[in-house]
Amino acid sequence: MEPNRPTRDQIVAVAAYRRTELQDLYQKLDAQIEELDKRVGDQALQRPGAKLLMSHPGVGPVTALATDVFLGDPARFADGKAVVSYVGMIPSEYSSGGQQRLGGLSKQGNPFLRFLWCEAAVHAVRRDPELQRFYRRKLAQKGWGKARVAAARKLGIRLWIMLREQIDYQEFCRRGQTRQKNSGACAGMPQVGHSPARQ
Repeated sequence: MEPNRPTRDQIVAVAAYRRTELQDLYQKLDAQIEELDKRVGDQALQRPGAKLLMSHPGVGPVTALATDVFLGDPARFADGKAVVSYVGMIPSEYSSGGQQRLGGLSKQGNPFLRFLWCEAAVHAVRRDPELQRFYRRKLAQKGWGKARVAAARKLGIRLWIMLREQIDYQEFCRRGQTRQKNSGACAGMPQVGHSPARQ
């Protein structure tokens, strides 16, 4: 046996000490995260726009607050395309000689909001029937990554409409159903009776 090589008992003791240190650190960080989550939730409930956005399935306090704060006045955007362009969720374009070539996401906007919308979309497609149908269609056409971004883009436009009109998710769905009946075109809204907005 080598003289400087630690024994099995020494290794076990060091490992136990390290494990205890890491568990203590985890508990401290978990408590800090809980406190921060509570503060963000309180802030979101104090802002009327964020409160409306939290009525959408899959949208929590962090996403609602960030959307409300980063988008600011929703009237400054002419349409949904302007909103997703601002956030950087449109394809980059390489055009020449009358040919249009679309690339990956431009990523010219706020990366944090883009991340939050993508994460919220994953949860929203499980709870919103129309968004789920849209996601499944895109999944079959384009694959997982592009379907996720397409659902996030659609969710972002929905959130912007809710902010602009100052309506909650139920009213958003009701207006979509009315528009669908009047125009005959698909408005991309779920059935009002099936809405899991208030869970």
